Amino acid sequence: MEMKTYTETLIRVSEEKSVKSDEDYIGEDGLIYCGKCHTRKQYRLVNGGKEYVVPVLCKCGTEQRDREEAEFKRRERMAEIKRRKAACIHDSSLLYATFENDDGTVPMMRAARKYVDTWQIRKANNDGLLLYGEVGTGKTFFAGCIANALIEQGVSVLMTNFAKILNSVTGMYSEERNNFIASLMKYNLLIIDDLGIERNSEFALEQIYNIIDERYKTRLPLIVTTNLSLKSLENPKDVAHQRIYDRVLSMCTPVRFVGTSHRKMDAMKKHKALADLFEEE
Repeated sequence: MEMKTYTETLIRVSEEKSVKSDEDYIGEDGLIYCGKCHTRKQYRLVNGGKEYVVPVLCKCGTEQRDREEAEFKRRERMAEIKRRKAACIHDSSLLYATFENDDGTVPMMRAARKYVDTWQIRKANNDGLLLYGEVGTGKTFFAGCIANALIEQGVSVLMTNFAKILNSVTGMYSEERNNFIASLMKYNLLIIDDLGIERNSEFALEQIYNIIDERYKTRLPLIVTTNLSLKSLENPKDVAHQRIYDRVLSMCTPVRFVGTSHRKMDAMKKHKALADLFEEE
């Protein structure tokens, strides 16, 4: 198709799609004007010696298009963030560990926000955290908030635990394991939940050490949560655990979590609600 014919076809199609609403009116120049913003909805175009009248967006039409494009991009971004979170946070319940869902019962949450706000400094300084304390005191929620917030900012984060990692590497050949461990280093932040609950076989402890040591050598931040006490971490029972804990303590600043177990409090609330139900009968 020749360029002239092609242009004429486009103009004809545009003219057919031009819609005049009841509010619109014809201006002194013979063109359609928007009845709302009073700007042109048509434009005269000369092509090949011929004059055509083609539709254009008026001011409010342009603004509406911009709003729709912005909303489309926002939804695309939210969908992408959702996909990345699902892929990078291995416990689906932690997808709801966000600052917006913080109920104020974990007093250290301000520190979590500050860690996120100063992420570039934390990354440059290889600033890791060791979150330790009793079961249910908010360590995992604290770490999950950091993970979700940084993923929303486009930072590559992986939050998992050693049990899942060990399940993945079990049965792999040596080269496959090395490649798997190397893949964990592509994340700017690695968060490992519940250090100390994994099995204590020689193979398991060696893989745990290899992962932490590789993180140390690549100078990338690591956040670890554990129910172990700081005393247990500083005075391990054997050399294998000492290698692991010494490396963690050299990379991560210890942060103690104290207070009543949130899980126990939630359970007590549920039990009381049910008890009240039966008392009403």
